[in-house]
Amino acid sequence: MPSPGNGDGLLRSYVATSDDRAAQWEPTYSIAPRTKAPVVREFVDEDGAKHRTLELARWGLHPSWAKDKGPRPINARLETVSSNGMFRGAFSSARAVIPMTGYYEWVEAADGGKDPFFIHHPDGELLHAAGLTAARKDEGDAWDVSFTVITREARDAGGEVHDRMPTFLTEDAVEEWLSPGKLEADQKAPLLAQLEDVSSTIAGQLVTRPVDRQVNSVRSLDRSDPSLIAPI
Repeated sequence: MPSPGNGDGLLRSYVATSDDRAAQWEPTYSIAPRTKAPVVREFVDEDGAKHRTLELARWGLHPSWAKDKGPRPINARLETVSSNGMFRGAFSSARAVIPMTGYYEWVEAADGGKDPFFIHHPDGELLHAAGLTAARKDEGDAWDVSFTVITREARDAGGEVHDRMPTFLTEDAVEEWLSPGKLEADQKAPLLAQLEDVSSTIAGQLVTRPVDRQVNSVRSLDRSDPSLIAPI
């Protein structure tokens, strides 16, 4: 999962505020599970004012009630996100957007290896992936935020490579998705229906290109190297 632009650019794109760490974010072309990436969230303060923030969160949802050595899922299925016990609380009240320029998928190659593909908007536009967050205090009593990306059946360009893909929001749908406060029972189905609809729109716009196998070398690659997503 490549993460776009620098912190300042993301702040302008989402009209958000941030702490120093998120504001100093630099473009990253490969983000692995358990590492950090920018996420956008909204909350209401004690005076009732709404705030939108850009912050760094760890990929792999880790709710406060989960065991330290328990699963930390990087993805949540759209079909069950509102009912699955791991995700339903976050879906109700801790939704987020994960900015990205695209995502990788792999296919088996004739030589037994795996060929990576980069799936993205043809004009390089910022993509808004629907996600969920959780927060828990670490050993230093600081808040550690984690996230998961909601996925759906892949269609169109994405479907040529893999059977799942991130669930992307249109710009118009971002505000409603981020709206803070706990969802009422009768609000969940309409929000899911909207997510299904708008993500189908975005899926139909995406294109796929093969990229170099260097992206497969998770331990040795340079995550700041833009050639990771260059066409071959």
